[in-house]
Amino acid sequence: MRIITPEDSSGGIIIIMLNLFGSYLKKRFGTTVHKVNVDAGFTCPNRDGTVGWGGCIYCNNDSFRPPEARPSLSIKEQIRNGIAHVSKRYGAKKFLVYFQPYTNTYAPVEKLEKLYKEALSEEGVIGLAIGTRPDCVDEEKLTMLKELAKNYFILIEYGLQSIYDKTLEFINRGHDFNTFLKALDMTVGRNIHIGAHIILGFPTETREEMLHMANVISELPLEFLKIHQLQVVKDTVLEKIYSTNPFHTFTYEEYLELLVDFLERLSPEIVLQRLFAVAPDNLLIAPRWDIPKNKIINDIMNLMKKRQTYQGKEWLAHQLLLSPSNTVR
Repeated sequence: MRIITPEDSSGGIIIIMLNLFGSYLKKRFGTTVHKVNVDAGFTCPNRDGTVGWGGCIYCNNDSFRPPEARPSLSIKEQIRNGIAHVSKRYGAKKFLVYFQPYTNTYAPVEKLEKLYKEALSEEGVIGLAIGTRPDCVDEEKLTMLKELAKNYFILIEYGLQSIYDKTLEFINRGHDFNTFLKALDMTVGRNIHIGAHIILGFPTETREEMLHMANVISELPLEFLKIHQLQVVKDTVLEKIYSTNPFHTFTYEEYLELLVDFLERLSPEIVLQRLFAVAPDNLLIAPRWDIPKNKIINDIMNLMKKRQTYQGKEWLAHQLLLSPSNTVR
């Protein structure tokens, strides 16, 4: 392994401050690619009694679902509304359809294939991002996605949330970490892009345990990662827990420091899709930062500059210790 500067074209790892999804897509497709969210009307196995009831204790899908993504509309209508919105606002011409709310592989493969192909048939759509659970994929579904991946960018995003079974039990996840590892193993080698989603700030975990997740994740065959802070939102079980026994949620400064520490431990090859969450004011209970998204992004960058650090700094240092013959320039 060699650490090189961006000007050096002789090979190796190029140091960048953050390996961000938008930059990745632009480089891959030659233009900016915008996500278009859709709600296909799915539920989850920990909501309907298959593995549990009530869903994850923090989950209120209205806290992150845009108004144009409503299951009362067909997939085509949702996509066309979304494309019209981002085209007008950003001048976008290429789109990634994001099946976001609930578990988007939780249906027979025939139904899934019909929905996915319907989405891919829309003009300008270059692929799909499919949010799901690791206990809701199987050989048949992954084979179907492999076929779609021959002609489209197919990204499956597994909701991991935490590597710790004590946390997964606390949040009523309905599966353990080993289930995630099995799904990962099934998905690798099919030309399907693989991502994961984690949440930092569960009261079941120490700060060091949260940071250790970066080390574990860096050793897995993951290409993409979403990270955000735990948010307590209305109409959730977590709201009830918080109201009767308030637990600590991150201050803004605490989260920025933790996030940068986490990113230093994370492999620089993992593409970051999200660094924080912003629930609507009318739903958010805690933590309330009241800071615009652009300022949060700028503050993350500025803190990294101040600390003269970058994604993977500690990870790379550890790799060099393991392989002393590697050179650093």
